[in-house]
Amino acid sequence: MPSAGSASADVGTSLLRLGGLVALFAATAALVALLLRWVTGELQLNRLARRRLREEPPPAVAPAPRPAGSADRRPAAAGHHPVGRRVPGTRSTPTPPPTPRPRRPLQLVAADVRRLTRELSMVPGGMPMARRRGLLAAYDDVLIEAAELLEVPHQLTSAPPANRELERLRLIASLEAAGLVVAG
Repeated sequence: MPSAGSASADVGTSLLRLGGLVALFAATAALVALLLRWVTGELQLNRLARRRLREEPPPAVAPAPRPAGSADRRPAAAGHHPVGRRVPGTRSTPTPPPTPRPRRPLQLVAADVRRLTRELSMVPGGMPMARRRGLLAAYDDVLIEAAELLEVPHQLTSAPPANRELERLRLIASLEAAGLVVAG
């Protein structure tokens, strides 16, 4: 047991005071939070919601009975026969053409191509595969956008994954031949 005037006794009392201050601060913060909930009315809303749940529990929803043999069948679309034939006397409504996306200026697309080319050339060895695939997908999207702007034919979307790198190189060469500066 340390004597009354020793250093360890002073440390012990200062730690007790510190612990008391921390407890007082935590209690004050909890009281302020409770007071704010009371002022904003959140306490009354919570109490009313709990009371409603106790008084009337939600009704149990039973699945609607299905006819025998229709468990895995989809409902038929309007104007279509269940087998897939059209119902006589119905016309199919033509779908409106998709609205074209606004095109970005070629300078922005070229800057993105150059930026992503640099990023792909400096990929570290321990980079996660998901990040590398995301970077390649963004690179493909920008290359396709540049090809559409310069009207360069490409097969990057239809190329199998094994041949996609070769198609990227071919498309970059075609874009450079069309006047786009890829290396910067």
